[in-house]
Amino acid sequence: MGERYFPQEKNRGLERRIYWFFAALVGGLALLLLRAWQLQIVQGTYYDGLSENNRLRIVEIPPPRGRIYDRNGALLVNNVPSFNLYMVPGDMPDPSRVITRLAGLTDLSQQKITDRLKKKKGDPFRPIKIKEDLLMEEFARIEGHGLELPGVKVEVEFKRHALSGSLAAHLLGYVGEISQKQLALEQYQSVKGGAIIGQYGVEQTYDSVLRGLPGEKKIEVDVLGHERTVIHITPPRRGDDIFLNLDLNLQKTAEEALSDRPGAIVVINPNNGEILSMVSHPSFDPNLLSKGVSSKAWTELINNKERPLTNRVIHGQYPPGSIFKIILSAALLETETARPSDEIECKGFIRFGKRTFRDWKRGGHGLVNMHRSLVESCDVYYYEMGRELGVDTIAKFAHLFGLGESTGIDLGFEKKGLIPTKAWKKKSLKEPWYPGETLSVAIGQGFVSATPLQLVTMIGAVASDGVWYTPHLLKKIRESITGRSTDAEPAKGRDLPISKKTLRSIREALAGVVLERHGTASKSRSDLVSIAGKTGTAQVIGRKGGNFEDIPEAFQDHAWFVAFAPVENPEIAVVVLVEHGGHGGSAAAPLAREIIDSYFIRKVPPSNASELALRARD
Repeated sequence: MGERYFPQEKNRGLERRIYWFFAALVGGLALLLLRAWQLQIVQGTYYDGLSENNRLRIVEIPPPRGRIYDRNGALLVNNVPSFNLYMVPGDMPDPSRVITRLAGLTDLSQQKITDRLKKKKGDPFRPIKIKEDLLMEEFARIEGHGLELPGVKVEVEFKRHALSGSLAAHLLGYVGEISQKQLALEQYQSVKGGAIIGQYGVEQTYDSVLRGLPGEKKIEVDVLGHERTVIHITPPRRGDDIFLNLDLNLQKTAEEALSDRPGAIVVINPNNGEILSMVSHPSFDPNLLSKGVSSKAWTELINNKERPLTNRVIHGQYPPGSIFKIILSAALLETETARPSDEIECKGFIRFGKRTFRDWKRGGHGLVNMHRSLVESCDVYYYEMGRELGVDTIAKFAHLFGLGESTGIDLGFEKKGLIPTKAWKKKSLKEPWYPGETLSVAIGQGFVSATPLQLVTMIGAVASDGVWYTPHLLKKIRESITGRSTDAEPAKGRDLPISKKTLRSIREALAGVVLERHGTASKSRSDLVSIAGKTGTAQVIGRKGGNFEDIPEAFQDHAWFVAFAPVENPEIAVVVLVEHGGHGGSAAAPLAREIIDSYFIRKVPPSNASELALRARD
């Protein structure tokens, strides 16, 4: 009998298939509902933000920095328009294609663009600056290919511009993009990545004043990320302006006087510490640094053996040479180790132990007292007197005049120089102090070092009859919103515990350095004004005999001159340093006279100015 067919079994198979079909359908719907719940409820805010970013953006508007002026209102640093190139990673569906195309339209390599993008991780819709100061040709090419460059845009912003290029570059400084290390500092907590801040000089010191506050605009963009509609703008607040004590005309004179010689010049008002001029050579162009340099160019700059980025005024530490004899003279009179009339005989050398310490003048100066020793810069006198004082007493008086200490100037990274003591040598070199070392210290050699700024504040204290002022650059601040000006706080002055009689004796001798026939700066006297000063010739290396001209320039002596004028009622104090310049009287003193004449010629009535200017040149 054949196989029988049961309809019930066929129905049960159909029912199972229908069951699994509906089970799969319900499971699929459940998964869809679960995914919808996740997207709309759990991650709804996140995707709403992405959706909004595809249409609406908040763009930060960088503020123009405040301007910098000199004491007379001459503009030193301002802002000029610049076309800056940005990329928005979140708007680039194919970044590699955009990078390749953009490299073909600019002088940027693909690698440089890629590296720039990699450094700036985070919000994909935050614009990343790729290049500043586009050429007009580059700007035109990019705008002409806008449809091929999704996520690429050009913004018109401001760049920093020093009107006189390298003039006063070390004082004014430069700006640059904030680094990751700086972003972590407390002082920059309110600053966002990509912001431009002061990196050097007064641009750095007064960055919080000059920086201003960024604004923002809410815009609607198209699918390529290009701006279509501005919905709302909060304008930025421009930084406040600052006025410096710097005198632009005097600065130009000082720069021209030093010319291309390496060295430093500082001019201050000894009665309040105002810095009227500050020169450090060789210099640099802050405009090149402010717009950004390549890593290669930066490495070459910082490794340059001439050290153009070093502000020699506050960073350079040099032996002061015979200028240090001013300190010795004060110490001798105040401790009554010597009287002004006490004399010694200078034969041109002194023997101490197995060593012979020589005077700069062969044959010596004969009988000399303190006045003549300062006027003619007799080394033997100060060898003898330094030995009597001892190194610790010398150090005590050097510190009274501000040597070995920070001056407190409103610039960063100031060096302190060095005033040695017995305790210092024991701690630092693990050696005892040898008496012969005191003789070298007595004439500003050996371990002694000072900055040009320290020496000009020292001579300023002598000129102001014993008041030492903190040197300062800021004169006033002018608010960008109200236009109201606020004067800087008066400089802090401290009275030196030095008698008026001692200071008067020193000033008379310093006047003799210039005015007396045998003075070491007698050839630098002025027909315009009386000048008092002290020359200094600081050895770079020790030597025995031989001609100065035979020594390579890199090992020739540094030339110093400190001065103030007029002698009767000082208005300015000057220090001039010419590195490897030789003798202070011939290399540095004439430059100081030129600067002093320039200052006082402008105070003469116009009817007499031309005649006096001719006399000063002659």
